[in-house]
Amino acid sequence: MNIRNIQNKDFALRARAYRQAREAPASAQIRVPAISRRQFLKAAGAVALGATLGAELWRPGVAAAKGMPAAKASGDPVPIPGGTPVLGGGFHLFGPASIDPVDAEPSSITNFDGFLGLAYISGMVTQTNTRTGEVRTLPFVDSDMRFMKGVFRGQDGQIHTGAFGFV
Repeated sequence: MNIRNIQNKDFALRARAYRQAREAPASAQIRVPAISRRQFLKAAGAVALGATLGAELWRPGVAAAKGMPAAKASGDPVPIPGGTPVLGGGFHLFGPASIDPVDAEPSSITNFDGFLGLAYISGMVTQTNTRTGEVRTLPFVDSDMRFMKGVFRGQDGQIHTGAFGFV
């Protein structure tokens, strides 16, 4: 059997079905049977119940090791103590040298060993109002962007490998 014969036969069948559909009256079209209101409400109720019960499955959770409380079993990194005084020390990171000391800790993870990239980007930003077409140029000052990739000791006391980004 030749591949051309298969393609030609398939094309011929489709062309014949198309011609027959064009010649048939509109009332001869295939109709999908409608479902009753009761069937619709049963199906909608089942979907709503499944979404409600299954919503918990989509949330992230902490897996605990056997015999260990969930809070201690986390492999999350331990943040550095303190932080920038400008933000009240509530955020565990230090900003650019114009705000914090030049020798401030660039990493935001305690016991981190790896690569760290850090950039403070300044420049100008153009803002355009789509309704009026008004264009404004605004300063973009010391945007803090950093990444970290390496090994760290997690809250569970174990050594972990990870990559982190801060934009």
